[in-house]
Amino acid sequence: MAITYSSKPSKQRKALFNMPLHLRHKLFNAPLSKELREKYGVKKLPVRKGDVVRIMRGDWKGHEGKVVRIDLRRVRLYVEGVQRKKADQTPVYYPIHPSKVMIIKLDLSDKWRRKIIERRKGLIESEVVEEKETSKTSEGGGKTIEETEGEK
Repeated sequence: MAITYSSKPSKQRKALFNMPLHLRHKLFNAPLSKELREKYGVKKLPVRKGDVVRIMRGDWKGHEGKVVRIDLRRVRLYVEGVQRKKADQTPVYYPIHPSKVMIIKLDLSDKWRRKIIERRKGLIESEVVEEKETSKTSEGGGKTIEETEGEK
């Protein structure tokens, strides 16, 4: 996703930090597990509260838990069981970037999310059909067998 068309890192960071919240939600895309990918036909979806995720990188690698909170301003999510203790021994959730997790169970209680999955699945299937059609025409030079026989 292009935030800005500039190649300067300072402008990229500025665009990221000044991005409105309704666009920041796109930064929460995370890959789906193989089972979910086969079931729904979608590779990535935005992480939402209630999803079960597996942490793939960092100190908490391999930990699985339910997403309890999402912070759009900091672009971080908080997972159940991933906590550290403050100096006074009170537990606080440890922030994790959404690119470092994989969704292993979706929360499909929202009808809009189901519609998003159906829409994305339809787009992917139509692209596959188009690729197959173009590969068939490119193999024969764009002509069918009947056309080549008719020319003889």
